[in-house]
Amino acid sequence: MDNAIMIGLTRQMTLRRDMDVIANNIANANTAGFKVESLLLENQPARTAEHADGPSELQYVTNWGMGRDFSQGALDFTGRQFDVAIEGEGFFAVDFNGTEQYTRDGRFRTDADGQLVATDGAPVLDADTRAPILLDPNATETVIVDGGVIMQDGQAVGRIGVFEVPNRSLMTKEGNGRYTVANADDPENQPQPAFDPVVRQGYVERSNVESITELTDMMSIMRTYQSVSKFLNDAEDLNKRAIERLGRVS
Repeated sequence: MDNAIMIGLTRQMTLRRDMDVIANNIANANTAGFKVESLLLENQPARTAEHADGPSELQYVTNWGMGRDFSQGALDFTGRQFDVAIEGEGFFAVDFNGTEQYTRDGRFRTDADGQLVATDGAPVLDADTRAPILLDPNATETVIVDGGVIMQDGQAVGRIGVFEVPNRSLMTKEGNGRYTVANADDPENQPQPAFDPVVRQGYVERSNVESITELTDMMSIMRTYQSVSKFLNDAEDLNKRAIERLGRVS
């Protein structure tokens, strides 16, 4: 296949992937704790066919990873007792089928066993014990103070875990706005309880997606895709005309 066409096709493939990422951002604009994502691209050199002149190396484009903006989203007041939001750095931790997962989505509730759980029933982990937090369903007052300490009728019954991840590049997206950490058993990579975190009761963190920005990027990608398509059509027409002329000469 012609080198120019190959280069154009690789660009179209990354544009389609970029469009999928932006569409996912827009779809999650109202998802609590969601962090906006972007496609990371790089040049991929490749040798050309043998020739007498011209470049000796081509530059294709490929995606090598996903970038995430972990900046804080706005905090919305809900007034619900077990809704909590982190102000600043850190992640909540939940136990999902025996695996620790980390999230900024603090829409918690209690289950039938009195455990503090996430929306899908995954137990929220205590900062000190890394065990599920058990609450008294008969308590007359439940207050969550700064630092995530849960007070029931004046007694501390647990502390909602807020953990800092030393290297966020090791975080792998698992869906539902959650992440796991690669090599979390390594002391250097293991998430650690945050020092004096600020936890707001009755608030939920919104997504940090800026819908207008994402829509603008989407339109830009569409225009670029159309330009590349025109380039590919022109390159194909040029090849056809060259073959036709060679045929007439021979």
